[in-house]
Amino acid sequence: MMMVNVADWLWLNDEGFCSAQHLLEYSGLAADELDDLVENGVITPIDKTSRPQSFQLHYISVARLARRLRDDFELDRRGITLAMTLINRINELESERNRLRARLIHNRANYG
Repeated sequence: MMMVNVADWLWLNDEGFCSAQHLLEYSGLAADELDDLVENGVITPIDKTSRPQSFQLHYISVARLARRLRDDFELDRRGITLAMTLINRINELESERNRLRARLIHNRANYG
């Protein structure tokens, strides 16, 4: 039976934030891998000019996905960044498709 420590739970949202160090600890990424993701816009710090950097909590799940891709597919830093950029683009396109589908359904319902 697996034991889960309640202290390890996090509410991954846009309101909370964490330090770069915590992001690295929770995700398992190396500092240079996180730097690449930040430089390429996959992960965005709250304030790009402040040091140390802080990140919205939802980036923990993004960083963990990057680490899993690295481990599962033996990707280097460029491969991780490329994969995450493509995943983000797919998510954006799916969101846009869903918005357009909802608008189409709304228009059909109102204009027959």
